[in-house]
Amino acid sequence: MPKNEVVISKENELEDFKIDLKPQIPQFPEVEISKLNIKYPLIPPYAFAHIFWDYQNKELVYFIEEPGLNPEERRILDILEDGIKELINISFLAVKDGDTVIKYLEKNLRVLIKELKIQITNDNYQKVMYYIYRDFVGLGKIEPFLCDYFIEDIECNGVNFPIYIIHRKYRNLRTNIVYDNSDKLATFVERLAQKCGHYISYATPLLDGALPDGSRVNATFTEDITSRGPSFTIRKFSQKPWPPSKLMQMNTISPGMLAYLWMLIEYEANIMIIGGTASGKTTLLNGLAYFIPPQARVVSIEDTRELNLQHSNWLPSVAREGVGLTNLVGQKYGDVSLFDLLKESFRQRPDYVIVGEVRGKEAYVLFQGMASGHPSFGTMHANSVDTMLRRLETPPINLSPSLVEILDVVVVMTQTKIKGVEVRRVTEIDEIISVKEGQGAQFHIPFTWNPITDKFSFNNQSYVFNKFNLHQGISQEELFKELEIRTKLLINLYKYGIFDYLEFRNIINEYYKDPMAILKRFNVK
Repeated sequence: MPKNEVVISKENELEDFKIDLKPQIPQFPEVEISKLNIKYPLIPPYAFAHIFWDYQNKELVYFIEEPGLNPEERRILDILEDGIKELINISFLAVKDGDTVIKYLEKNLRVLIKELKIQITNDNYQKVMYYIYRDFVGLGKIEPFLCDYFIEDIECNGVNFPIYIIHRKYRNLRTNIVYDNSDKLATFVERLAQKCGHYISYATPLLDGALPDGSRVNATFTEDITSRGPSFTIRKFSQKPWPPSKLMQMNTISPGMLAYLWMLIEYEANIMIIGGTASGKTTLLNGLAYFIPPQARVVSIEDTRELNLQHSNWLPSVAREGVGLTNLVGQKYGDVSLFDLLKESFRQRPDYVIVGEVRGKEAYVLFQGMASGHPSFGTMHANSVDTMLRRLETPPINLSPSLVEILDVVVVMTQTKIKGVEVRRVTEIDEIISVKEGQGAQFHIPFTWNPITDKFSFNNQSYVFNKFNLHQGISQEELFKELEIRTKLLINLYKYGIFDYLEFRNIINEYYKDPMAILKRFNVK
């Protein structure tokens, strides 16, 4: 047989296509950034992340490594992709079971290879099958990013510009993935919109939605909006929400703060988490939800689905954008706003109400609900209590100071740098004492964070505990004793390595039912 002759594989000689959809999460070495050179699997055995120091540009970069295709493999891939568009029901590929999708896709691909009499070796078939899976089931060239546990954001700034990602450990990194064709990028943005269940066009060139896995998408469609062409940003959310023990491990919050907030949640206080963009507000809100009593009914309201509560008695509600032209009051047909959802939620007898982000007229209904006895949590873009109050008391929210005063506690978060490393910290917890018109708020700060030492401190006083004492008849001694016990329990859960979200949830639920058994199990005295 001539040396360069291609072996023609029969259909039954082609091995089944297999990928690992749940690769092991890697551990990163603690070395100088300029000496870093690591590779870890994303879609093994085909796609890998390679993080290394680019000596030419003097920066850390993130490259996706995938199998290369020669001209013949590229030609076969193009033929099969055209055939698949005609043969396969693409909507079926939205099913969540990855193995089922692969079997369905491979079955149809083998039919195409046989009918089109395509000559292909097994090695070529495996590579082509990977790219078909990536492009049809996944989101094309950015699919490996979505499979990386450590990526928080994927940012495309337009045509012919490299995609940047935000890595949990190494933060902003330039990648080797570039969209070099405006039409292809526009088509991809349209596909993103379809995956989100929305529509984007020249008439409506802005997209704000969520992918089926919960990742948040913001995109633009035309050069009229972004001069570099279509763009998109994808904010990924962990499929397994971080339990409070993970937040302690990251030193985002102290055990004492968590124990204090746990007690506030149990005694039905109203809590607002504030901070800048990407400061970790939603992550903390998800973490605090572990402390909601197991039998309590929780109703959440969001613009875009971000919350992932580990709670069985939970009703998640998401606002919906209407269609067509706006009516006389500025609403589209079928529009369901946060305001609408929040009004309805109070008819659903919630024990707790959670609003993903407070920013408009829904704040009035939320604070009215607080005043009528519905304990509520929410997040808000603000860097301090004073900034939050100005937002609440001015248009478009326009709350009266007396209504704002119903808020019990404000948790302030920030994203900052410590020794050159970006971190998220709870900088302080503020207890609202009073809010007077024209005078701002009077508040007490029981917990603070010191940026110099990166330590948290507690001043052993609490105005909110005084309220519990007056309204619920619980003595200060009992409250502070319980705070000490729960702080010790959380510290021991961390020491015992309880980082699995289901295990942590079950322990907290059991504590509500039999606290002595849990304290004995984790050696809390």
